[in-house]
Amino acid sequence: MAETVAFVGAAGGVGTTRVTLACAELLARDGRDTVVLDAAYETQGIADRISGTISPDMTQLCLSDGPLESGLIDQSIEGAGRFSVCPAHAPFSRLAKAKHPEAAERFETRVKEAQRHFEHVLIDTPPIAANQAVAAVMGVDTVTVVCDEPRADTAVPRTADRLADLGLDEFITVITRSSAHPDADATVPTLDQEAHPVGKTVVPVDAFSGVLEATTGVRISSENANGIFDGFPFK
Repeated sequence: MAETVAFVGAAGGVGTTRVTLACAELLARDGRDTVVLDAAYETQGIADRISGTISPDMTQLCLSDGPLESGLIDQSIEGAGRFSVCPAHAPFSRLAKAKHPEAAERFETRVKEAQRHFEHVLIDTPPIAANQAVAAVMGVDTVTVVCDEPRADTAVPRTADRLADLGLDEFITVITRSSAHPDADATVPTLDQEAHPVGKTVVPVDAFSGVLEATTGVRISSENANGIFDGFPFK
């Protein structure tokens, strides 16, 4: 059974999508079949970094019975495990429908479907304020709360309260734009702000290896990471 992790943004713009994609790419480059599912319907940040046609997207898959495979977009990385993403890319009317409880329940089934085909399933999850975000955190092995340092003192406790309301008292805390934080299980330093396509730039191993180890237990060092060193930005 695949290991599943929901990366939950404690607020908007804290780098959740970038942390999720960076960890997924490092896992894939380590030879592990990895998929990223997009629950951040409003921002659609993954879609902004994918080339080609997105159809069906994650929202359509949560409103239909078609196979998850039909919405997966593989990222070509030589010598890596399979690295796939399923972005959200939809007009407002479909976004609204995809937030209904029935669609959120189907999101959980999509996570289980992904588990049958991948070693790692990572979910880019928005703040806990919509049904699909609840579905994401309820259907995984590990919940990881992501927040930037300036907002950590208020946004992380608020997210912890929402998770506690769902019966989830344990989670990993990742603080971005920080080199050290007393409440963090892992930190990510401030990086270049420019957005790059998925799989088309290099991931800074030293910046994200601590996040990967804290969330999945996988250790990747710069010495054995095939030259993946720097250039992975935040958005």
